[in-house]
Amino acid sequence: MKKLARCLTVGVGQYDARVKLFHYVLMGWIILPVGVLFCLTLFGCDVEQGASVGIAQPQGETSHAPKSQDEAASSHQQEQVKVSPLPPIVAFGDSLTAGLGVDPTDAYPGQLARWLRGQGFGYEVINAGVSGDTTAGGLRRVGWILKNEPSLVILELGANDGLRGQPLIETYNNLSAIISRLHAKGVIVVLAGMQLPLNYGDDYTQGFSDLFVRLAQEHDVSLIPFFLEGVATHPHLNQGDGLHPNSEGYSIVVQNVWRTLQPILKELAEKG
Repeated sequence: MKKLARCLTVGVGQYDARVKLFHYVLMGWIILPVGVLFCLTLFGCDVEQGASVGIAQPQGETSHAPKSQDEAASSHQQEQVKVSPLPPIVAFGDSLTAGLGVDPTDAYPGQLARWLRGQGFGYEVINAGVSGDTTAGGLRRVGWILKNEPSLVILELGANDGLRGQPLIETYNNLSAIISRLHAKGVIVVLAGMQLPLNYGDDYTQGFSDLFVRLAQEHDVSLIPFFLEGVATHPHLNQGDGLHPNSEGYSIVVQNVWRTLQPILKELAEKG
């Protein structure tokens, strides 16, 4: 019996020791994470962002890694755009706007941009001319034109419709839809009038030129009476095909555009 009592005593003592050891381990598991979190909070570590352990900076001060030259230049350009962006004018048309056969800087949009700067008007002129485009193709491109957020659009389309003998009502309807969609977004439209050679017949050629006048009246837009006035039929002002102006011819086109554009830009400048 005495031996049995000693065994039980030893067994209970060992059990008590194991229980105490378990308690110590359990308390360590609880206290250690709490202590770590307390230290991180105390010393300002940003656990979520993976910041290194260190002394937190005073509020209002921020450390920045030095920017590369490319990043600095990009940042500077973005600041310039935000501070003084040039309002865009979009030249929306076909090959006569695109400047088929001449250097892009010599096409009328490029020359117009230089002319406007010389007159003291700060506008960016975007060349949105597509060679071979028709009024139907232009209507499909209106969404892209509007993405440029233009303040004004010079609409020069319809010549290819006429040269292909398209029904006049289709040309009229397409141009009317283009103008309506631009007006719906508050865009000022300047419409470029066009004419056809007489060999297309009197009725068709007259009806073709008249539709531009009618559109201008119905939509209350400014009209350039004839986009190629003083250039068409003058060989020295056109390229070999007799249809597309050369650089000198485009300088005259710019003046045709300017006569209609000038009062509009002056009015906008006065309004501020």
